[in-house]
Amino acid sequence: MFFVKELQREIVLEPIHFGPKLRPTIVRLLKEEVEGLALANYGYVVNVIEVPEDKIKSGIIEYDTGDVVFNVKYTALLLRPFINEVLDATVSQCNPLGFFAYVGPLRIFVSKHSMPEDMFNGYDGERDAWISDDKEVEISQGCGVRLKIKGATVEESNITAIGTIKDHYLGFMYEANDE
Repeated sequence: MFFVKELQREIVLEPIHFGPKLRPTIVRLLKEEVEGLALANYGYVVNVIEVPEDKIKSGIIEYDTGDVVFNVKYTALLLRPFINEVLDATVSQCNPLGFFAYVGPLRIFVSKHSMPEDMFNGYDGERDAWISDDKEVEISQGCGVRLKIKGATVEESNITAIGTIKDHYLGFMYEANDE
């Protein structure tokens, strides 16, 4: 789920940024560019942990613009969903087709077909919630659920997943105000 990895990126700087604060400027621009970004092979960059001084290579001048390109290696905390991984998520929205939940920046959709049989026809439009036949379980906005990832797609700087709560020890965990 979460892991630390050394990555590399090119940072382009205009000559106006050159001076005694060059290194902090490179680190600031790197964080602005990559934090929150979804990388296809690695997942979401949650945080840039470290940018060692010796990992910022000398810049190469682009002769047509005057900008300088710095090759920077950095250590980052990444969030990557794996198939069949069990996660604790917070429900953000319920609708007649299922519900959406978030684990940090990762958005997960759970279809009504991926819910237990006693919840299949349990959508209540007035309360905007999924309710079990015995009225014991109510999944609504803000509540916590434990789910299993069944698939994930990477789109343009966005990762989305499909999940299920139709398995042992999965499903409702706590109400919205119980956290």
